[in-house]
Amino acid sequence: MSELPTVDTQNEAFTAELRRKLPALLPGLNARALSLCKRRSDANDLVQDTVLRALCFESGYQCDTNLRGWLQQIMFSVFITRCRKSSRERRALDALACDPCAWTLRDAPPLRQSLTRPVSCALDALPAQFSAVVRLVDLEERSYKDTAVELSVPVGTVMSRLFRGRRLLAEALAERAPLPRAA
Repeated sequence: MSELPTVDTQNEAFTAELRRKLPALLPGLNARALSLCKRRSDANDLVQDTVLRALCFESGYQCDTNLRGWLQQIMFSVFITRCRKSSRERRALDALACDPCAWTLRDAPPLRQSLTRPVSCALDALPAQFSAVVRLVDLEERSYKDTAVELSVPVGTVMSRLFRGRRLLAEALAERAPLPRAA
């Protein structure tokens, strides 16, 4: 009387069948992934994750069942999980974009035209301590803290110099501005 194969022998047979049939099913998986994702790179990632999950959970495959259907179900499950994750991430980023205290990266500084000649001359005429702070904070859009570190002064000194530098700059520009003509 022949002995029945043990569970380990059956698992090995299922694993061998899965690994033998899997390469022939890859073109169909690629096509299905492309129809789900619409982008080739995303589809390739989806197939890779599907095959990885199938190999990790190969003990869940039952021999002589529909391997193609089993792989398609794994693929669809991975796809849905990715969509849900993407949706959660999008909602979180939208919430962070509206929060002024959020840690998101600052927008790129807007492209500026160069300073007009009168403004540039007035800025150059300021004492160096005020000119440096105005340039760093107003033109380079640095924070008070970064400016303080660069100039090796306290943050309060940066704020004071910025206030005085702006006031001196405004006065210098007001002196250079042509007086309005009487009608």
